[in-house]
Amino acid sequence: MNTTVTSSAADIDVLRVFCAGDGRYGNALGVVRDGRLHPDEAARQMVAKELGFSETVFVDDPERGIVDIYTPGVRLPFAGHPLVGAAWLLDLEVVRPPAGEVWVRGDGEFTWIEARAEWAPPRTVRRYGSAAEVDALDVPEPGEWIYAWAWEDEAAGRIRARAFPGRGDGIDEDEATGAAALLLTAELGRALNITQGRGSQILTAPGPGGVIELGGRVRLERTATLAR
Repeated sequence: MNTTVTSSAADIDVLRVFCAGDGRYGNALGVVRDGRLHPDEAARQMVAKELGFSETVFVDDPERGIVDIYTPGVRLPFAGHPLVGAAWLLDLEVVRPPAGEVWVRGDGEFTWIEARAEWAPPRTVRRYGSAAEVDALDVPEPGEWIYAWAWEDEAAGRIRARAFPGRGDGIDEDEATGAAALLLTAELGRALNITQGRGSQILTAPGPGGVIELGGRVRLERTATLAR
């Protein structure tokens, strides 16, 4: 998976998850390796809000993979790009968010997790007639969480997508959204190669028993120091 990065207890690793093949794009993720520094929900929510990433992960047990996920406004039981990123960074075989046990595998440049669509928060999945229509969309007013998509090449399973969280928390558009990709894969019942946002890449593959694999590239962007 990755080369281990050494960081002090007060540091946060900033990753990009679901990067394009050339390493660009991907959704920003903060990983707080020592969750003990922020032991309660209120403190974690404050850190996530101050950082301003679409999600921030707090690691409560790096050996067992116990993690806690926050947006700038809410705590999440499951989210795709935080789990892919944390698994890559910590070199884990299993990650344990509140939603359940998430198994991990590496495949060359890709990190894959196994998850279930029912773990994903509700989303409005809205199909458009062409990728150009998706590209032309304006950010809607806060309200619904909208995942807009269209086929780029239906035979090949290639999709163009954009995501609008609609929470009014400063994240007007999500660059790469694993949970929404799970929902779309469950709806279509097939493997997908999704280009989302400015150019992020998300891969999915349905498996037996309702399990869906979700994969992508991860890179370390920087290590930053948290205010204490």
